[in-house]
Formats: sequence, structure tokens, C-alpha cells
Amino acid sequence: MIATVARVGLAPAGRWGSSDSEPVPSNARGAVTKGSEPLLSLRSINTFYGPVQAHFDLDLQVREGQIVSLLGGNASGKSTTMKVVLGLLKPRSGEVRFNGESILALSTPQVIRRGIGSVPEARRLFPAMTVRENLLMGAYARNDRKAVAEDLERMLELFPRVAERIEFQAGTLSGGEQQMVAMARALMGRPRLLCMDEPTMGLSPLYVDKVLELIARINRQGVSVFMVEQNASLALQIAHHGYVLQTGRIVLSGSGQDLLADARIRDAYLGGADAARTAS
Repeated sequence: MIATVARVGLAPAGRWGSSDSEPVPSNARGAVTKGSEPLLSLRSINTFYGPVQAHFDLDLQVREGQIVSLLGGNASGKSTTMKVVLGLLKPRSGEVRFNGESILALSTPQVIRRGIGSVPEARRLFPAMTVRENLLMGAYARNDRKAVAEDLERMLELFPRVAERIEFQAGTLSGGEQQMVAMARALMGRPRLLCMDEPTMGLSPLYVDKVLELIARINRQGVSVFMVEQNASLALQIAHHGYVLQTGRIVLSGSGQDLLADARIRDAYLGGADAARTAS
């Protein structure tokens, strides 16, 4: 089912929550207008944890309307990349640009207000609060109460399982249900870019399929997605573009289809040296 979703053409239909916005051009499988500035770009990023270097001249980009997957094994630097984008960790050198402007000096709340939504690893809901309260927390920076109420209704239509659990405490939900709440919460902020850290981690196979289908559907409705994942075969089926990260360095990149067909990706995932030697 995921393969079918991935092949229907992920042409977005305008910014999330905006009924009057112009649809952006279709960019299925990376067909984006050349020369246009990416929505998100990381350039020559070098990140450290004390004396330990986590990134080495990291370069990647997400164009408007794309799903971009950052792949790699444990300790490859994937989650650190997400922290850099969200302003949780400042690189020692390099540049982070969003929507044509540098966001490197911004705090995390400022980054979120610029239009970057976050679905963190392990969901990080407020367990004692109801699902409804968790969703409304995603709109904490908005003061358009009528539009917030309309968006809440849209979330319940997009995530029917969430609607069924709306008055439950978030901590009582299954892992898959919590992941859907986390996605809906982020969308309540009307982001242009949705950053997702390991969205399928710990989920049953049934919920993995559901979550990936929802990511593709959200993208078709106008939200660009930057997704950190370990499961390459699944993530690349819905991705327009992918990067493979190995010990802080990009060792492979290309369209989702190309990477799925590239034998070197297995080497990169297993930490083999062949990927680094043969990557273009």
C-alpha cells in the first residue's frame, strides 16, 4: 500500500490550513524548478558535543513541497541534524537558512514561529493532558481562535483515530495513536515545513503503514517534510529525495527511487566503507 501512495504524485495543494493559497508546482521525484532557493538548507555544518565532532561539513536541502528523508544508523548524526534545524543545538560553523533567511541565531520558539513544526522522537506528548489539550498546545503561538477551532476539526477528520480518543488522557494511548496526536499537534501550528524525528520508531507494522500514508497525504496538502529515519526501505518509498548519513558525513544522496535501487545504501546502513569510497 505504501508503494501505491508514493507513486500517485505528491503535488501539494497550498500551505497547510490556507484555503486561498496558490498551489505550488508539482515536484514529484525531485522535479523542482532549478535555481530557486530551497525552503530549508544546511550548508557546511560542523557540530560538536564538547570535543567530539558530530557533523563534518554537512550539506542538505529541502525544497518546497518535497518529502526529504535523512537516513542512517545509530550515532550517525541524524537526530543532531534535527536539533540544529530546530535551534536546539548551535553548530560551531556553517549556515542554516529557512525560507530565504538565516535562522541560525534564532531560539527554538522563534524557529517554530517562522513556520517549522516538530514531531519529536518518542512523541513527547503531555501524558496527563487530554488529546484535545495536546492538540491545542500545538497552536499556542496563534491568536486566531476561530481558525484554530477550524484546524482542530480538520485534524480530527485527517486523523479519525485521534477523534475517537479526543477526551482520553494522551498517556493512555498506544504508540501509534500517540504518533498521530504528535503529528496533528505539530500541524496545528500551520507549519510550512514539518520536521519528524524517527516517526515509525517503536510502532507496530500496521501503524508504520498508517503513519507513512499520513505523511504522504499531509505533503499532498501543502506541507514540506524533513524526516529522519532508520528504516530506509519504507522512508524512501514516499520520499522525493534522500540523504544517507554516516558518522556525521553525507555519503549518498539522490531521489528516493534512485536510492532504493542503489546497492550502496546497504553498505551505508551497515557502516561499510564502500559507501564512502564510491559515493559521488
